[in-house]
Amino acid sequence: MADAARHSVSVAAVVVDDAGRALLIRRRDNGHWEPPGGILELGEEFIDGLRREVSEETGLNVEPTALTGVYKNMRQGIIALVFRCTQAGGTLTPASETAEVRWADRGEVADLADPAYAIRVTDALDFATPPAVRAHDGVRLV
Repeated sequence: MADAARHSVSVAAVVVDDAGRALLIRRRDNGHWEPPGGILELGEEFIDGLRREVSEETGLNVEPTALTGVYKNMRQGIIALVFRCTQAGGTLTPASETAEVRWADRGEVADLADPAYAIRVTDALDFATPPAVRAHDGVRLV
């Protein structure tokens, strides 16, 4: 079917430091602030893809501690799995896809990131079971 719906799956890491701040990246392609992550490669497992994306974008190695949310971009058909993580090594540094990296507290997250991405971070900071399940249009929750 030529008109069949297509979805892709992405992963993102809300890396939390000892002060309770979340790591954000500012993307080079669009200048937006968001948690590090990206689209899984075909055949790649969730955690492997999560670790790869975070390392590529920040230089850090991470250890996921919980799945904190599932989010769907209704316009683009992207389903994102977001994990709360701790740093397990590496050196924090911007990369080719990343213009800037920084630790942000809750208030800064709301000021820096679009609502569809800020909610992912606050859901991870506030994590409670079960994980959050939300839909958005690419910017705002729907």
